[in-house]
Amino acid sequence: MTNVVEKILQGDIRAAARLIREVDDGVPGAQDHLKQLFPHTGRAFILGVTGSPGVGKSTLTDRLVKHLRDQGRTVGVLAVDPTSPFSGGAILGDRVRMQRHSTDEGVFIRSMATRGQFGGLTQSTRGAVVVLDAMGKEVIIVETVGVGQDEVDIARTADTTIIVMAPGLGDDIQALKAGILEVGDIFVVNKADRDGADKAVQELCAMIDLGANTALGRREWTPPILKTVATKGEGIGELWTEINRHSEFLAGNQSEYYRRLNRLKRKLELIDLVKQGVVNAVLKKMEETGDLDRYVDDLLARRSDPYTLSEQILAKLQQ
Repeated sequence: MTNVVEKILQGDIRAAARLIREVDDGVPGAQDHLKQLFPHTGRAFILGVTGSPGVGKSTLTDRLVKHLRDQGRTVGVLAVDPTSPFSGGAILGDRVRMQRHSTDEGVFIRSMATRGQFGGLTQSTRGAVVVLDAMGKEVIIVETVGVGQDEVDIARTADTTIIVMAPGLGDDIQALKAGILEVGDIFVVNKADRDGADKAVQELCAMIDLGANTALGRREWTPPILKTVATKGEGIGELWTEINRHSEFLAGNQSEYYRRLNRLKRKLELIDLVKQGVVNAVLKKMEETGDLDRYVDDLLARRSDPYTLSEQILAKLQQ
């Protein structure tokens, strides 16, 4: 066991922050540390918070952190932000809305860049979850950027997924398009002091009734719908009560549906790692040989098309 791993297992914040940065930057050897940390995971409760832009996810997360700290629980927050097209880093940087927790040693907050990853989560985000879990954080909140239907990816990592909506933003239509009903364990209508909150709740109730049956079978958990006003802290206690209720439900549920769901989550996570590894290896080799720039030049000059070039690249993998 390396010194870095030992420090993280002892709860060293600096060692954890350094390893998460190295994982995010793809530093050689960082994944070896994750391999050693993985056997020490599985104790943290992972909470996913997602929804469209503007619904108040970050404010809700901030209030949840305060609620948990008032209970004496340690918390890790991974805020997945849009990627800068120039620097490749998280545009929003450190979450300004969570500044009041920055001096609290019981809270670890890190912004992660999507880096163009579909679904809003990257392998580095999942690696960060491993680090925070191994270092002893009791609750890990993963707040994802709202990008529509790709947000279903959060359900692969979280134990409980919260879908946050707000009145008047057309989220009912988004939910139907995204199949989001299948991944949401709890629905929150935030900014409930606005007009249209009750209507949003009614529409969600109707859609949840329609979505009771899924591709994996019939869900035994009926997602509750709560109203909150995160800016005022209203409804946060009730939300945490429902989160606990879902956690207890999962702990005591051994149905075929949830066995299949857990197996599917692990399968998709493994496939994601393999895909990302293949993509990284191919791009690295193409950049070293200069093939990538040549292919781009061919595209710009219309000497070839992206479909033919992608086939050529895949053919080289099979040689």
